[in-house]
Amino acid sequence: MKLIESPVLEEHKAMLAQEFVLRQRADIVHALCRSGSSEYLESVLDILLSQEQLTWEDYQNILVPGRSLHTNARQLLDLVFSKGVETCLHLTAALKQVLPKLTGAQSIEITNEERATTSTHALVTQRARLVRELKDSLDGLLDALVASGHFSSVDCDEVNLPIRTPLQQVRTLLDLVLAKGEDAAHVVVKYAQQQQTSSLLVNESELRFPKEFSRYQKKLSSSVLAQSSFVGTYGGGSIMRLDDIYTEGQLELPQDLSETSSTSVTLEDIVGEVGTVNTEADTVLLSGYAGSGKSTLLQRMHLLWARGAALQDFLLLFPFSCRRLNSEQRELSVIDLLFQHCCWPDRDKDEIFQFILDHPHLIIFTFDGLDELKDTFSDEQRICCPTQCASVPIILFNLLQGCLMKGVLKIVSSRPQAVSPALKKHLRKEVILKGFSPSSIDSFVRKHHNDATVAVKVLQSVKTNSALLGLCHSPVLCWIVSQCHKELLDSYEESPKTITHAYLMILQHFFQRQGSANTDDGLSWMLQHHTTILHLGQLASEGINCSVYVFSQADLNKCGVTEMDVGSGFLMQSKSMSSNHINMFEFLHVTIQCFFAAAFIVLSTTIEHCTIPRLFKTQDPKMTPFGSTCFHGCLSSSEQQQKLLDDRDTTEAKHQNMQITAMFLCGLLSQRHQCLWFQCCSSSNIVKRAKLVTKCLSKALQKHFKSIPQPVQGEKKSMHAMPGFVWLIKCIYEMQENTVAKDAMSKMDVQHLKLTYCNIGPVECTALAYVLQHLKNPVGLQLDYNSVGDVGIEQLLPCLHICQSLYLRNNNISDEGISKLITKGILCFLTTNLLITA
Repeated sequence: MKLIESPVLEEHKAMLAQEFVLRQRADIVHALCRSGSSEYLESVLDILLSQEQLTWEDYQNILVPGRSLHTNARQLLDLVFSKGVETCLHLTAALKQVLPKLTGAQSIEITNEERATTSTHALVTQRARLVRELKDSLDGLLDALVASGHFSSVDCDEVNLPIRTPLQQVRTLLDLVLAKGEDAAHVVVKYAQQQQTSSLLVNESELRFPKEFSRYQKKLSSSVLAQSSFVGTYGGGSIMRLDDIYTEGQLELPQDLSETSSTSVTLEDIVGEVGTVNTEADTVLLSGYAGSGKSTLLQRMHLLWARGAALQDFLLLFPFSCRRLNSEQRELSVIDLLFQHCCWPDRDKDEIFQFILDHPHLIIFTFDGLDELKDTFSDEQRICCPTQCASVPIILFNLLQGCLMKGVLKIVSSRPQAVSPALKKHLRKEVILKGFSPSSIDSFVRKHHNDATVAVKVLQSVKTNSALLGLCHSPVLCWIVSQCHKELLDSYEESPKTITHAYLMILQHFFQRQGSANTDDGLSWMLQHHTTILHLGQLASEGINCSVYVFSQADLNKCGVTEMDVGSGFLMQSKSMSSNHINMFEFLHVTIQCFFAAAFIVLSTTIEHCTIPRLFKTQDPKMTPFGSTCFHGCLSSSEQQQKLLDDRDTTEAKHQNMQITAMFLCGLLSQRHQCLWFQCCSSSNIVKRAKLVTKCLSKALQKHFKSIPQPVQGEKKSMHAMPGFVWLIKCIYEMQENTVAKDAMSKMDVQHLKLTYCNIGPVECTALAYVLQHLKNPVGLQLDYNSVGDVGIEQLLPCLHICQSLYLRNNNISDEGISKLITKGILCFLTTNLLITA
């Protein structure tokens, strides 16, 4: 039976559409603007224009140049609502068509009825589909318009402005054609009909490869395979196959307020359509905190491509390391960057590069460690020619925003805090790597130990110490625990609770591996290797200050680093695919470089008095970190002047490493570890520097607390965590001194603490619980949209008694974790009326 809707029902639906536009206004604006691109909004406008619900005057009044995207979206909703229920109905239909999936549009079909109408009318009514379909054949259409005499070179330049996306270029072309009249419009309609009859997709089997392409592809894949198959440690003394130790981390898409749970993704999804928010962009961001496994994940991706086991839609993969690109002082073009830094063709270089330009959708670039680049992202200097030479940062930034090599997929890894809003608007999507899950920790430890008995003992030791289990969610810390299993199992001391303690354990392990720590004195290893720590510490601190993470032999010599120091295992030879065979060195991990930088501040007798205070003010963009002298000698006088001008811009790029260094400094100067340094330097200096660290921490926290606005009358005094608040809490935890924690919390006068979207994991939960339990008065704690997990729940239990309410929505907490929380919460409810929302 066919249901025929009555006029009353139709009228009811129309009224609902108008009510929808009014009540869902904020959600519609957010959906249209969430990608940072105007593409969603312009697509909706195209549809409404083609349906004659908007006039050209309406269209121009909405898309006002220079006005914010959100304002334009609100202008559209105001106009649609004022036009009445029919236009609201068309808007809701257009939103359903555009927002779910823009790429699923049907191909252009101009019917006989449409052909009978004027060509200009066809351009208006078919505008939405024309824009999507003609973007891949725009050059041919421009040629057709020029050949017919309707377009001049000035018109072509107007369409091809680099600031326009391909879809915006098509829209500009259609606007110009409509202004030129019926004959010009007929050329476009005829061209669209011709495109209908031929396939726009190029079958890979029909591609015409240059003669040397197959040989170059094999050479490139062989180079990538050689560089990605192994993981080296101990300065090259120990080589492990990546296949033997690789363990998958937790890959997720960014959480949205409308979502009830996070979305897990696979390695293949990184290059797929899942999670795409801007179909016009080519850059995928792989973000994660330091030590979460971003570099290893990219290495795994390279290995699978080189073997032909994954990413087979891409014929060529070019891997780059931003820390190694830092050392490139020459101006390069894209062709130089590809062939000199990855793999040089034996012959027919120009033909191979032309193939890359002609088939960008078959190429993939990866850039590891954008946060380690000296320069912060900028889109001010545009380059569109792939043969034009420029500095490496300018070339890289133009690649990421799509001015260069449009259509090539670029995957870039970075810590999230280093990704500026200027870069985010050029992202196709973001994928977050959140470290290890409990099952990943189990798998990782078992892979590192051939002896199953040892693996079981290590896992038992880890799982019985919730603080240590929390640390192991970070892959780099899990690696430290696996390497130091003998110290962990044989030691009569307490297992490490802090990150600093874990790194001290790996420091002792590496030195004992050299066989020189053979006395019964447990502290002798520090005294024996004091000089090595100073040399590596100076290299590390100078490098962090200049955003240098790859070092030449000359850099090592300037800091007094000897072959014996290199042999300790903390430096390894830097991998490179370029034809330049100069030996370069880097620390095993950037966090190890930060650790040595902190150790240098503790041990050095030549540091300035302002070094420590400046270290705790790195969040201020006007401040520069502790002084550097070593690498300034590598720069010319003009470059030194430019560096001074750029200090403000580059501070943010170094910000995260400076914070990690400060955190290690707090741990190294804690009362628990001060005795290590008394053998090597004056005890009065150590105590003085420890007091200075405590003073700097207190001042930094006071600055945060003073920024809390006064509450509105009748409401609770609330504090939304500032960017550095969680870092300061972790610094206090590293000190493990109750007096410092009590003093800090005595100054925090709030009733509600909001820490949503702050990357709170098990390690951060441990620090929060340690500090917050010293609050004088109960507080509401909001931890929605983080990565607390079951282990994080265990860490939070000690501070539940001080919580009036606890919000834990979207935190990957299982039923087991909820059970533990409720059991503890019932006890707290009897005394504090605790409210839990998870």
